[in-house]
Amino acid sequence: MIAKLSGRLDISGANDCIIDVGGVGYLVFCSGRTLANLGDAGNAVTLLIETHVREDHIHLYGFAEAAERDWFKLLLSVQGVGAKVALAILSTLAPGELTQAVLAQDKSMPTRAPGVGPKLGGRIVSELKDKVGNLALGPGASDTTALPPAQGPAVDAISALVNLGYRPAEAQRAVQTAAATLGEGVELQSLIRDSLRHLAS
Repeated sequence: MIAKLSGRLDISGANDCIIDVGGVGYLVFCSGRTLANLGDAGNAVTLLIETHVREDHIHLYGFAEAAERDWFKLLLSVQGVGAKVALAILSTLAPGELTQAVLAQDKSMPTRAPGVGPKLGGRIVSELKDKVGNLALGPGASDTTALPPAQGPAVDAISALVNLGYRPAEAQRAVQTAAATLGEGVELQSLIRDSLRHLAS
């Protein structure tokens, strides 16, 4: 089972690339986001790999970061989402944006990706609402605790902080800390204000 490839970028296409590892070229399917990060042919690159083995083929799917790889696996757990659709979604939405979509139960965000209609978009956010808490959200997002429920001022506060430029993981931690201090029934503005205070400390 191939879990990682390190080599030089040989060719990069619209949906895949070839990585030269010691003279052997590996065809790797990637999201547009990962392909854009690879740069020019000849660059030294490292990709995290998901290997799919079937009777008629072996496909390698490559990711520039663990968060994208984890989201790929999670998306494949949703009925109606195959590898091609999962990569299309990851080409359109960053891992943090996907997390926010699921948290807010925003069915429209996944439909931005080609091949995702309203029904499938709704299924994605519905089926994954209890699973996103264990995902890495990107750099600095390790050791995060379970995400807040996708309801009430906590979700809106996280979204507001992300819109201000904070990473989803740090926004989550600050809101959780503020919510625990302020207790139930807190108003959104108070929660945002206290969360910002924790982020600044």
